[in-house]
Amino acid sequence: MTMLRNVALALGALWTLPNTLVGLLLGAIGLAFGAHAHWRGRELALVFHRWPWGPGGAITFGNVILHTGDDLDAPCVTYAHRAGHGEEAPIVLADHERAHVYQYLALGPLFLPLYLLSGGISVRNRFERAADRYASTGRGWWPWSST
Repeated sequence: MTMLRNVALALGALWTLPNTLVGLLLGAIGLAFGAHAHWRGRELALVFHRWPWGPGGAITFGNVILHTGDDLDAPCVTYAHRAGHGEEAPIVLADHERAHVYQYLALGPLFLPLYLLSGGISVRNRFERAADRYASTGRGWWPWSST
C-alpha cells in the first residue's frame, strides 16, 4: 500500500507541477524580502514562512505554501465562523492548507480555474469548506465530498 501511495503522490506532484512552479517563483521573490523556507513532509509542501505580502494567513500553490506568519501549526477560525454562519471550533492552519495540497495533487492544472469558478477566497467556495472540514475532522478534503 505504501508503494502505491508513493506512486500516486509522485504522479500528483507531476500533475500539479505548473502550480508548484508558480508557488516556487513567488516564494523565491519572498526570500529576497525576508521569507524563509523549509520542507514539511506532513503537508507534502515546501513552506515559505514570513512571506511578506497579503492580508495574513496562507495560500497554497501545488506543493508550495506561502505563509505570512512563523508557525503553520497556529490555530485559526473556519471560513463559516469568520462569516458569522455559526460557532465553530478553531482549526489548525497546517491541516487546512494540507487539504489544499491534496486538492492540487488530484486536480493539477484544473485546480485554479475550478477554485476561482467556485467563488475564490470565500465561505461559498466548496474548496475552502472542504479544507475546513478536513482540518476539523481529518477527512473530507475532496471539494465534492459530503463528509
